[in-house]
Amino acid sequence: MQKISRLNDWITDPAPSVSQLQRYWLTRPGALTQGLRALGVLTLRVLSENVCRAGQDEAARLTLPIGQALWQREVCMSVLGVDCVVARSVTPLKASNGHWQAVRQLRNRPLADILYHDRAIARSEFEFTTVRLGMPLYRLAPQNFTRPLQPLSPLMFAMPPQPLKQTAPTPPTRVCARRSVFLRANQPLLVAEAFLPAFWNIALEATSKH
Repeated sequence: MQKISRLNDWITDPAPSVSQLQRYWLTRPGALTQGLRALGVLTLRVLSENVCRAGQDEAARLTLPIGQALWQREVCMSVLGVDCVVARSVTPLKASNGHWQAVRQLRNRPLADILYHDRAIARSEFEFTTVRLGMPLYRLAPQNFTRPLQPLSPLMFAMPPQPLKQTAPTPPTRVCARRSVFLRANQPLLVAEAFLPAFWNIALEATSKH
């Protein structure tokens, strides 16, 4: 039975409704960037690096008081020029000047560069969720969380004008995410990653070639 993890419905196993491909990527161990590079040219751009305050969910996961100062780093990773993953890393501000100070020095390098070559770093089990409004991950790329409009067909311009119809709002696209906590000298670094809808097309195409 799946267990709810603290707040925001983070669970200890992927939802039963996810596909086999989604389950593979959500539970894939090791550096995510290594897997992304296997799909094509990987680029990373930093969306933000600054001090923030711990919200209820992140404070609970890090066992910190709500409102405590954190250092946040938010990035978007693209494969073949397509935005595929947004990620958010937070650690106590004091730790970002101590045991996790390397996080401040990454620039456009992936976090994996400092996480998988140090035996002093331990990683927790993954937790999983569906991203929704109000979560920090949603804020990173809200335009990716709705289905894109279909391109206009040239035939449409040859047709006589049609009465406008009232249409329902476009339903949101389900975006799967995972998170885990890295510990170094008992100082936590919470890393959450959300797989954008376009990613699954690239992953599926790569799978079909093997």
